[in-house]
Amino acid sequence: MSFLNELKNQAQSLQSQQMGDQQSVAANTDATEYACKIALKYLQDLTAQLNVIQPPAHGSYSLDGKAPWPTLKLSAFRCDARKKMLRSKEAYDYVAVGWNLVPTTGQVAHHSVTVNFPPDLERVAQRLSTGQVRHERKEQRHPETNKLQAYIFEYDTASFGSITLTPEHDVGYISFRVCNVGGFNIMTTRYPSKQVTQGLMDELAKYLVGQGSKFG
Repeated sequence: MSFLNELKNQAQSLQSQQMGDQQSVAANTDATEYACKIALKYLQDLTAQLNVIQPPAHGSYSLDGKAPWPTLKLSAFRCDARKKMLRSKEAYDYVAVGWNLVPTTGQVAHHSVTVNFPPDLERVAQRLSTGQVRHERKEQRHPETNKLQAYIFEYDTASFGSITLTPEHDVGYISFRVCNVGGFNIMTTRYPSKQVTQGLMDELAKYLVGQGSKFG
C-alpha cells in the first residue's frame, strides 16, 4: 500500500468518527430537548396545584442549628424557562421553579441569632445566603475595651426555595439543583436525559413535599 493510500484510509477513518460523533451529539440534543419539554409541562402543572395546597415545609430550618424557625409553608410557586441559541437553533437554557418559605401563620417574625466562633459564623452566613434571608449583621463589642465579642444577625423568618434544571445537550444529561428543601441546603444531582420522565418528575415532587422519594 502506498503512503498516499495510508493517508486516505486515515482520513476516511477520521471522517467516519466525526460523523458518528455528530450523530451522537444530535441524538443527545434531541433527547435533552424532549426531556426539558416534559419537565417544563410537569412543573407548570405542579406549581398550579401547589399554589392551592400550600404544603407545609418538611425538615428543620435553623440558621445556627439550635434555634428552630417557626413552622413554615411553601407558597407563591412560579415556573420559568429560558432558551438560548445552540448551533443556530433555539434550545433550552434552563427550566426552574421557585417558591416562598413563610410561617404557616402568615406573619413573618423578626428574630436574631448571636455567634462568636468562626465555624458558627461561617455556618450562619452560608445559610443566610442560601436561604436568601433578609438580614442585618451587627457587632457586639465590650463596653470598656471595645473588643469584638460576637456578631448579631437580625433576620426575618422568610426565605425562598428553588429547583433548577440545566440541560447538558452535547452529552445528553440534565443537572438538577435543589435549594432549601428540608432545610437550608443545596442538593445537586444529574440524570441522563432519557431518564427525565414523568416518573422521575413524580419522585422530585415527592421530595419537594416531604414524601418518600427515590429522587437524587
